[in-house]
Amino acid sequence: MTFTLRKSTDRGYANHGWLKSYHSFSFANYHDPKHMNWGNLRVINEDRIEAGAGFGQHSHHNMEIISYVLSGELAHEDSMGNIKTIPPGDVQRMSAGSGVTHSEFNHAKGQLTHFLQIWIEPNVQNIRPSYEQKTIPTAEKRGSLRLIASPTGEQDSLLIHADAKLYAGLFDGQETATLILNPNRKAYVYLICGELKVNDQNICSGDALLFAQETQLQISHAKKAEVLIFDLSL
Repeated sequence: MTFTLRKSTDRGYANHGWLKSYHSFSFANYHDPKHMNWGNLRVINEDRIEAGAGFGQHSHHNMEIISYVLSGELAHEDSMGNIKTIPPGDVQRMSAGSGVTHSEFNHAKGQLTHFLQIWIEPNVQNIRPSYEQKTIPTAEKRGSLRLIASPTGEQDSLLIHADAKLYAGLFDGQETATLILNPNRKAYVYLICGELKVNDQNICSGDALLFAQETQLQISHAKKAEVLIFDLSL
């Protein structure tokens, strides 16, 4: 078993005025050859968009893109005809496939939109673009690891065209959980907020743990924690 601790303060940072973004992996003007990806996980950007601002129309190809909204609302519009609002508690998946154009805005007045933008490399190329959005009840994440994205759509998760699974959980106090892993795969733990212990390693808000050759993850000693765990191909 091997793991690497990636501290919140080690991430890349960009301040565009209307957008403040932390980059867990190389993205845009932030380049770190040691942090290009982890398995097929390519991007985790923690974005904060000011009121009335956003990303104008832009295109993506052959990428599974997941938006996880933490506060505020994210307005989405794309070339497939989708016009959606993504509130906290909802998770959105867009399969870019052969090509899609979209925009993302914060239309709320006086309210910051805080969300995670996640990219996972697909295991099929040039598929027809598609969109999916689900509400994940807080109760289903409380004290457990709720599957929110998978290649099969099992357990009412988002269907992603990638060899990866994504779990979300809310933990506090004595709440614990165990996730069994295949040691021939990789895992990535991202702590959105709070404090947590994973396999006896303490982490804080914005920290990440990168695992290889691990057989299980044990979560304990939580303090108002919200966590994402990725089960990834090599």
